[in-house]
Order: sequence, then C-alpha cells, then structure tokens
Amino acid sequence: MDNIAKLELELKSRGMSEKTVKAYLYHTSSFLKHIRTEPSQEDIQKYFIKLAETIDPLTVNLRISAVKFFYLNVLKQEFDINFMKRPKRIPEVLTKEETIDILNQINNIKHRLLIETIYGCGLRVSEAATLKKKDLRFKEGIIYLRQAKGKKDRFVMLPKSISLRLESYIEARADKNPYVFDSGRGGRLTTSTIQKIMKNAVKKAGIKKNVHPHTLRHSYATHLLENGTDIRIIQRLLGHNDVRTTEIYTHISNAFIRTVNSPLDFLELEPKRTTDDKIHP
Repeated sequence: MDNIAKLELELKSRGMSEKTVKAYLYHTSSFLKHIRTEPSQEDIQKYFIKLAETIDPLTVNLRISAVKFFYLNVLKQEFDINFMKRPKRIPEVLTKEETIDILNQINNIKHRLLIETIYGCGLRVSEAATLKKKDLRFKEGIIYLRQAKGKKDRFVMLPKSISLRLESYIEARADKNPYVFDSGRGGRLTTSTIQKIMKNAVKKAGIKKNVHPHTLRHSYATHLLENGTDIRIIQRLLGHNDVRTTEIYTHISNAFIRTVNSPLDFLELEPKRTTDDKIHP
C-alpha cells in the first residue's frame, strides 16, 4: 500500500467527510509532486510561502493542514510548519431590502422556496441540497439537520412564512424522492445548480455586491442580531463550536453602525459661508 492509499485509509477511519478526504488527498498528492523526496522543514516552509504569493492564505492553510496530517499520521513525523496569517475579512451581507429584491426575482416555486429556506434557516448550501423531507417537522416548527459540518446534528426553526408552502409543495409532488429540493433528473439539486439560481436572481435584482448562497447565511445571522436575538442563540442556530466565530456578526451589522453618532455631530458649529468660499473636488 503506497502512502497516498495509507492517507486515504487513515482519513476515512477517523470519519472525515468525503469532501475533506478528497481535499486532503489532492493537496498532499500535489505537494509530493513538487517537493523532493526527503525535504527539510525549511524546504516545506519555503514551498508554502511560495504558494502564498499566488494563492489565498486560507487555501494555503488548508494545504498545510493536509500535509501536516500526512506527515504526522502516515510518515509518523512531526513538522512545525507555520500557518499563513489569515486576512481579517468582513463577510458581505445583504440588507433586508436587498434580500426582498432577490427573492422577488425568482418565479420558479421550488427555487423560491429553496432560497427562502437557505436565508430563513441560515443553512449552508450543502445543508440545503441534502435536506430530506423526513427532517421537516411541520407540527413542531423545526428542521432537523443531520450530520452537518463537523458531523454534528442541530435543530433550526422552520419559518412560519414558508411552512405551509413547503408542506403543500412536498404533498403535491407525491413522489418517493427523499430530498426536499429534488432534481428533474432524480436525486437532489447540486450545490452548483443552487449557486446558479442565486447568481441569476442577484443579477436580475441589479445588486453589485459579491453575493453567493453563503451570503444568505451571513445575512440571516446579521439580521437576527439586529432584531435583538442573543448571540448565544445565534451560535447554536449556526452550529458554531465557539461563540467567537459568531461574534464576527457584531462587527458587520450596519444597523448598529448607523445608530452611532459621530462626534462631529455633537459640535455646535455655525454654518460659515462667504462669497469667497469655493468647493474643491
């Protein structure tokens, strides 16, 4: 058994998701093709520093994690490889008005329900794609998300505004397809199809922000915060392990920012204009 096969076995034996297994195998294979047989720790660090010149630091860090795992669990060696400094980016968030504009562009009933569910429940696109009929608990008003990111189950509220429409949509289908958002070819909608639905709606709405399905999740959390929902509750709804991950939304709520008065507004200045005043660009 070669080392890549050993890596795959180790990843799967630890219950890693299919996506993680695929990513770790790809990044480790790529690393082994570009590095000499027995590289020093310095060689490895230089390799990743070079990558960071053209690749996003977050992506480089994923590759570092894959290689570290490979060395530690397959080669039984430990390297102290430094991760790249992560840029502190503020996620893009839609205003409530922009959210309405996007939804109003979607005429297809299933697609409209899909986008409303992602926003109304704060779902990841993968969670929406794999959502099953049996996990919609209409009487309780909740959705049971099974084995979401990090192999964790969680509950989210089922918005009253779409509950009846979702139930009617599923009953009208009267098929044996287990997925809520089914594909015409059988099975479920893919994440790429969901991204296209969102992209088309954003374009029709004339919104210039960099918007994708995950933006709806960011918007969900921010709008809950603006409505006065406790940060700990939002943490549980999003499925975050650490509240510090959720706290980023306290920094991007424009509604909160707009309530703060600039110190300039407290100065009792009298307007001063003369005929000699000139406004320069």
